[in-house]
Amino acid sequence: MTPLSQMITTPFISDGGLETWMLFHEEIELRDFAAFEMVLNEPGRETLKTYYRRYARIARKAGQGFLFESATWRASADWGERLGYSPERLADANRRAMRLLAGLRAEFQGLPTILSGCVGPRGDGYAPTETMRPSEAARYHRPQIEALKAGGAEVISAITMTHVGEAAGIAHAAQDMGLPVVLSFTVETNGCLPDGTDLGHAIELTDRATDNAAAYYMVNCAHPSHFEHAFATGAKWLERIGGIKANASRMSHAELDCAEELDDGNPAELGCDYHRLRGLLPNLRIVSGCCGTDHRHIAAMSEIFAEPLAA
Repeated sequence: MTPLSQMITTPFISDGGLETWMLFHEEIELRDFAAFEMVLNEPGRETLKTYYRRYARIARKAGQGFLFESATWRASADWGERLGYSPERLADANRRAMRLLAGLRAEFQGLPTILSGCVGPRGDGYAPTETMRPSEAARYHRPQIEALKAGGAEVISAITMTHVGEAAGIAHAAQDMGLPVVLSFTVETNGCLPDGTDLGHAIELTDRATDNAAAYYMVNCAHPSHFEHAFATGAKWLERIGGIKANASRMSHAELDCAEELDDGNPAELGCDYHRLRGLLPNLRIVSGCCGTDHRHIAAMSEIFAEPLAA
């Protein structure tokens, strides 16, 4: 697979919490957090275009690259069936989501960009009830990855992974199709995955199971205060982390699940948190936001790359 040093040679930013922005700011109903449904109608597509353009302009102004992440976190088989989609219609939605991003890329000539196909967990990213073996996960996620590739995805990003088996399976499926893959684990307030696995151990186990298939790892859907302590160890596995996609809120997953109002935290404070993380992560190249974050948070995060990275 493509190593991080070849795939991302300049600092990149990406977008914020797409689903929370649409729900709380645009007041768009997202069934089961399924933002992919927006690509199937003209008003939804225009709203998404406006959303992505705001972030791409931040990257251009800062002289950084921009990663276009597709709105397909919920666009896999089980979630699609639950929402009434046939496999064919779901595949079409995945392709459309990528083509929308390709069209936006054309508007930002000269801006370093990556088109990323987002794959979410099969189950609940906060409270998974079942785990999968890598072979099962590869079979389950392969149709979505195929559709994303057909739509123009240049990399697959597995976001909010809750256990090693599913992350490893997605890596195998992407590898079989010749696509680089990024694996992002979520953690609880104690810095461990929802299934109790230590973050560092999860990365080591996944690398072992996939022969280091991931271009890099990320942590997402958790506040930096939940995992920063794990980064202060100076352990070897920290070199494998290339991105952070943190929540604005310090609340736990359980608290966020019950929240009726958006907790968007403090953008400047979150930017400072990222500045500390950059000092702990030698290969941090891409920063973005998860639940509750928006353009204000991303602008603050982008400032941590004000000084050029060492070659």
